[in-house]
Parts: sequence; structure tokens; C-alpha cells
Amino acid sequence: MRQLRVLALVNEDLVPPETMEGKSDKEIDEWKTEYDVITTLREMGHQVEVLGLSDDLTPIRESIRRRKPHVAFNLLEEFHGVVTYDQAIVSYLELMRQPYTGCNPRGMLISKDKALSKKIFSFHRIPSPRFTVFPLGRKVVRPKKLHFPIFVKSVIDDASLGISQASVVYDDRELAERVTFVHEHTLADALAEEYVDGRELYVGIVGNDRLQTLPIWELHFTKSEVPLIATRKVKWDRNYQEKLGVKTELAQGLAPEIEKQVTRICRRVYKALDLSGYARMDLRMGQDGKVYVLEANANPNLAFGEDFAESAEKAGLSYEDLLSKIIGLGMRYRAPWKN
Repeated sequence: MRQLRVLALVNEDLVPPETMEGKSDKEIDEWKTEYDVITTLREMGHQVEVLGLSDDLTPIRESIRRRKPHVAFNLLEEFHGVVTYDQAIVSYLELMRQPYTGCNPRGMLISKDKALSKKIFSFHRIPSPRFTVFPLGRKVVRPKKLHFPIFVKSVIDDASLGISQASVVYDDRELAERVTFVHEHTLADALAEEYVDGRELYVGIVGNDRLQTLPIWELHFTKSEVPLIATRKVKWDRNYQEKLGVKTELAQGLAPEIEKQVTRICRRVYKALDLSGYARMDLRMGQDGKVYVLEANANPNLAFGEDFAESAEKAGLSYEDLLSKIIGLGMRYRAPWKN
């Protein structure tokens, strides 16, 4: 790939330092994705300007007009502290006629709303656990069709915010308590879906129209028998990861027909939610072998050594190749202004 002017958009609190030297693991975990992407792009010869953002669009406009970047590498996960506002930044980039990496605004908006996504799954007959939504401030009344155990989470928040082992409930009292917890701690509606006991699978997809499905990845707890749930601690707490023996790796022992089914389902999800760039699908395979889609994650974690990059490497894409592919897809995406 030729040398490009790249505008890296990051949260102002996650602008990485020039080096990791002298930094603790806890500090590095905060901005590792930003550091890995920016450092690698520079090592590849690209001219990278890092722009830390919080609640002002002016710096984006000024940087685009001043430097005329070939592409904006979008690493934002929120704006104004609101996770659903990241799609507004992408919309603004389109208004500025600025090519960018990752998902388009519509795909981000739909995939961020887990309840809306599941309604779309239902329309397209994509297998997903039965669910209901408990609006913020409303009384919790469980529909009779919804059976225990039930998994409760926020409708909009990501990165497993508000998710713990207590998210799986077994009776109406526990359900009411957990819904109240989600309402109070995330200030969002609560999504309650039937809990599928089984294997936790992740599938990365890269592409706009032509899609490349990455090898199926799987989450394991090698030191504990607690329910297999990707809680916030499982994702971000190193000590907790060590305690449970958290491990993600290439899924083993899946029958060829199951692998084909998973791949086919994930491609259908990608298209049904109008995703572009790259995304990761979270699925469950029950004890009976049935596969269910839990959710789709636009613009998943791109840190070197994490699930998405590891899966891409297994598919023959080095980290540099992966970033180049993502940039290429962003520059080729047919945004409305290009018409």
C-alpha cells in the first residue's frame, strides 16, 4: 500500500504515548488498541496524525481541511461520553466527504441497539435466543414465553458494561433485581434473553460487499466451572482472567457442517444489519448443537494479540495486512456522497 496521510480518531483520554516503556500493564490496557494501530501504521510508512476527541467536532473539521487525510482511522467508541454517539461521528465524516475505516453510520446505529438487532434477526429468521425488553423505569413483568434461566444486559452498552455472573437469573425475583441494577448502572433499557448454556463462539468478518469470514474463535475457562459468560472482568481484569484461566483460541472439534452453518449465519447477520468494514459476531452453540446469534459488534477491538487480530492471522492476514485491508475497505466504501 502506498504511503497515506491517516487521521487517527481516538478518545482524548486514550491518546497513547510514544512508547510503552515504564508503563504498567494496567496503564497499557487502557490505550493498547490505539497504541498498536497507530504505531504499526507509522512503522508501515504512513503519516499518522492522532486526534483526541471528547465533545467538540471542530478539531475534526480543521484537521480534514488542513491536512486533507486520505483516510480517517476511526478508533472512537463514544462521544460526549455516550456510546451510541460514535455513529454520529461517522455521519459527520460522511458530511465532510472524508473516507474512514470501519462501519457505516446505519450499520453502527442498528448493531448498537441490541433489541432492534434481534428484531431484525427474527424478521430474517436468523436463530437468536428469545428475548424481551424492560424499558427504563417500567415495572418488570416477565412474558410467559420467556423461560429461565435468563440473561440480562443493557440494550446499548458494549465492552460487557454491567455484565457479571449475576447477569444470569433463575427466578422472577432475581430477574427484577437484575433489571433494576441494569437500569440504575447503565441508565438504559434492559434486554432479557433466554440463556443458552454451551460454547461461546466469536466470528470476525471483513468486507463491504464481498465478505471474508475469519476462523471461528472460542472462549474457555480452563480453571473454573462458573457459567461461561464474557463478563467485564473476564474481558478486562488480568487477575480475574488468571483466576478463571480465561483463554480464547481457534475453536476445535466443530463438525464441518456446523462450521459452514456458523459461517453462513454470520454472513447473513452482516448483511441484515447493513454492516461494512469489519465486525465480530458473538454466538452460542447449545448442548443440543443448535447455534444462536447473541449480537453483532461493529468495529471490534483491533489490539494486536486480541481475538480479532489473532483470528485474522490464522487466516493468513498479518497485523499489518489486516490494517491495510481495513484502510482499503474504508477508502473503497460507497458512501452516498460518492454517488
